[in-house]
Amino acid sequence: MKAAKKGFKWGILVAGALLAGVATVFALNFPGLSGVEKVKAVNGTVAIPLTKVSDGSAHFYRYTEGGKEIRFLVVKGSDGQFHTAFDSCDVCFREKKGYVQDGDTMLCKNCGKKFQINRIGPHSVGGCNPSYLPATSDGRNIIVKASDLQQGARYF
Repeated sequence: MKAAKKGFKWGILVAGALLAGVATVFALNFPGLSGVEKVKAVNGTVAIPLTKVSDGSAHFYRYTEGGKEIRFLVVKGSDGQFHTAFDSCDVCFREKKGYVQDGDTMLCKNCGKKFQINRIGPHSVGGCNPSYLPATSDGRNIIVKASDLQQGARYF
């Protein structure tokens, strides 16, 4: 009977430790484990396959230039368009918390304001909007210029 109780206690401890470890990975954004994918520029551009970002979920990326990590997101809106933005805003960027998706909105993890995904773009600037990141599509990929990513380094 004592052995069963001892085994149960160890099982609880191990499960708790695993849960804490998973939570830490997501909280600290460890490379390759947190849902934030590292990308590199080739010939001055970053290409993200449309097949990876066509599901309506926000996909988060990080680009490193000169030791500076620049985070951005790509999400397909309910309007069928792809929306790109820095994972930062003009107001709350100093807190370095970014956004999380909440249905058809992006939620600022610092101030709690919500922004319609379909409105992310060049005309939604200033305030706590997701900071716009220009991008194009070649029919197979979302194309982001490394120079445009570098322009967002001030947010990080």
